[in-house]
Parts: sequence; C-alpha cells; structure tokens
Amino acid sequence: MTKLTDLHTKEFLNLLASDAPAPGGGGAAAIAAALAAALTSMLANLTAGKKKFADNEAEVREILKQAEESRAKVLQLAEADAEVFSAFMNCYRMPKNSEEEKVLRKEAICQAARKAAEIPLATAQESLQIIRLTARLTKIGNPNVVTDGAVSALLARAALRSSVYNILVNLKLTGDEEYNDTLTQKVALLEEEALQLERETLLWTDRIIGVSNK
Repeated sequence: MTKLTDLHTKEFLNLLASDAPAPGGGGAAAIAAALAAALTSMLANLTAGKKKFADNEAEVREILKQAEESRAKVLQLAEADAEVFSAFMNCYRMPKNSEEEKVLRKEAICQAARKAAEIPLATAQESLQIIRLTARLTKIGNPNVVTDGAVSALLARAALRSSVYNILVNLKLTGDEEYNDTLTQKVALLEEEALQLERETLLWTDRIIGVSNK
C-alpha cells in the first residue's frame, strides 16, 4: 500500500479532497508542519557556510539538523493519523446486540479516542519545536530569506492550532475526565508559547523588511 507521504502533491490533494475517510484534518496539519520544517531548513541552508554568519555557524547547523528531524517526525505522524483514524472507525463497526457487546464497544471507542488524541498532540508538540527553531533562526540567519522564516512560523502555528482542535474533539469520547484535563492544560501551554513565538518572529520580520519600527 502506497504511503500518503509518498504521493505526489496533486495525488495527495486529490485524496484529501475526496470522500475517503483519511487523510483528513490531522494529516493536513502534519503536512503543514512538514512544510514549515522544510522552510526552516531552507533558511538554515541559505545561512550555513557563509562568512557573514560564521559566528553562528555551529548553531545554524544544529538548527538545520533539528529541523530535518522534525520534518521526518511530522511526516510519520501524517501516516499515523490516517492509521489511527481507520482503527477508530473500526470500533464503531463492533457489534452492539447485547449489553456485553455494548460495553466492549464503548471501551474500545474510549481507548481509540485516546490514541486519536495523542497523534495530534505529538504533531502539536513538534510544530512548537519548529516554531522555536524558526524564531531563533530568523534572528541569526540570512535576512534575505527572513520572510520564508515568517511563513514557516505561520504554517507551524497553523499546524499546532489545527492539531489542538483534533485533540479536543477526540477528548469528548475518552470518558476520562482526569486524562482530558491533563491534555487540555498541556495544549493550552503549547498554544501560549507558540503564539508568543509567532508574534516575535513576525515582528522581527517586519522590522527586517522595513514595515515596522518596533
């Protein structure tokens, strides 16, 4: 079976647009994060090896390494999201003719919902990591491509915010309030930091390209 991430762009988009159950929003969010990571790598590659930025060479190369690791992770998460969703749907096909079958079905749905929440949580966490890398790189990297860093930050935060919605909708089915509260608090912190880093990155970009004096 062909992996989602092995499809050509047009093929992936056609599949996303179709009535197929997967990929969906979770996969799209992960791909957005992968695009963000790739742009961060681009900014690093256009900075590394240039005399003008030699003082930050080691840090830029480390950021490049981490951005590539993040890109690989979110691509894996795009695949995992589709797999988990398929497993989730299988739970709804379980028999419910007897009380025992209903109990087993409900337990299966609750467990599947937790797994379905954990994949977008991982995507959100990795998206935040990408924003962290981008925020730093835009300040020490090649200013000629600073707007690409801004696009990276915007995409990564969009991926994070999208993932949060996928987390929250699945929490409605876990049947575990303590677990839900823990994840809700966790994603709130992710969003708070991501928003701050996005703002910093965009303000810095505006300053570099001359549209803001802040």
